Amino acid sequence: MKITAQPLTVKAFAPFGDVIEATGTPDKIINQGNCRRFHDRARLDLHGGRAGVSLFKARPRSLPYKLDMVERHPDGAQTFIPMSEHPFLVIAAPDENGAPGRPLAFLTAPGQAVNFARGTWHGVLTPLHAPGLFAVVDRIGPGSNLQEYWFETPYTVTG
Repeated sequence: MKITAQPLTVKAFAPFGDVIEATGTPDKIINQGNCRRFHDRARLDLHGGRAGVSLFKARPRSLPYKLDMVERHPDGAQTFIPMSEHPFLVIAAPDENGAPGRPLAFLTAPGQAVNFARGTWHGVLTPLHAPGLFAVVDRIGPGSNLQEYWFETPYTVTG
């Protein structure tokens, strides 16, 4: 089964969460006119915990990419913010009665980050270039906040 990655856009990704980017008219000009603020670009929907910022250093992958598992976090949104200008692969799937439906794949542009809405099935952090360093904002708190789903037949993601 094959999936072709498409460019990451606000409209295409809307069912799964938020695209975070500094586009359009800034909400405010701050710091004596030296900074443009693009305010409140992602919804951090958390249940029973607090927001935390972690650093992830993921091994770069390449296309074609074998997608055999997705995960979701029922108690909190999860945000991937790259700490380089390199694109990364974003995979998300609709929920179909508690299991993931057919996944979609997206390729980010420089300066884009993603926020997966709480409970959204998504692929693991998948950088396509070193260093694979990301700031990740997600729920810190008690209890298990991870569900994994392994596909019976893996997908192949192409560019």
